[in-house]
Amino acid sequence: MDKFIPPKENYGKWGRNLERWYFDPVFLNSDQLNMSKPALFVGNHTLYGLLDVPLILEHLRLEHGVHLRSLGDRMHFNIPIWRDILTKGGMVLGTPENCHALMSSGQSILVFPGGAREVMRRKGESYQLIWKKRTGFARLAIEHGYDIIPFASLGADDCFDIVLDANDIQNNALAQKMISKLKLKEKLRGGDILPPIPSGVGYLPIPKPQRFYFSFGERISTAEVTSNEKDIWNLREQVAHSIEKQIFELKNYREADKDQNWSWLRKKLTKSFNK
Repeated sequence: MDKFIPPKENYGKWGRNLERWYFDPVFLNSDQLNMSKPALFVGNHTLYGLLDVPLILEHLRLEHGVHLRSLGDRMHFNIPIWRDILTKGGMVLGTPENCHALMSSGQSILVFPGGAREVMRRKGESYQLIWKKRTGFARLAIEHGYDIIPFASLGADDCFDIVLDANDIQNNALAQKMISKLKLKEKLRGGDILPPIPSGVGYLPIPKPQRFYFSFGERISTAEVTSNEKDIWNLREQVAHSIEKQIFELKNYREADKDQNWSWLRKKLTKSFNK
């Protein structure tokens, strides 16, 4: 039985306040969300996966009274203290068993099918969905009759320029020798969770003050969807297409908003050194 108790509102509040000030987030279509019953929120994971997620969670909690339970990659749970912070916030290890238990207890859930590989982005991968052949979220949603709410996040992938990525590291003989000597290849999942080396404000690893944009798509009902492999895949693709469409729309929205509402300083600090 899940004994999770949501933390008090002031838990981590100073950090979220700083994020809101720095990234000045915009939420689109949030007023159209119907949270009268639980749902599975599915979205695009962004570079490092740390900057935008707290803002999404806070917004849904404050505006809709919903405390999402996040499904997290196992690498989070291998880090002392960090795993305790995430667990206190409601994250659970992203396994089918845990997702099944959360759905059985009627909780709304947040999942990023791209997982750690989508977080550890490489050059030229901004805002791409890197889901491989994963269909687990769709399968479980159908099994439990859960509606899916696709959402999109824009801004975090632009907070850093990637100087070196996993491809560069894997193509470096010295780096490969070290990985082999330290027996890290399996732990790094063949390079899937090799973090890129970034450059942010002033070539420092400080995120550029991009403005963040979020949107929420229409609920996708699974009530009439069967559990055969074709329908599971079609549902997965329907969700992916909704997210990609929202990302495209957010990019257009940002272009107009940048001219009207971005300060001169924000525009200056968010310029890329390689453009």
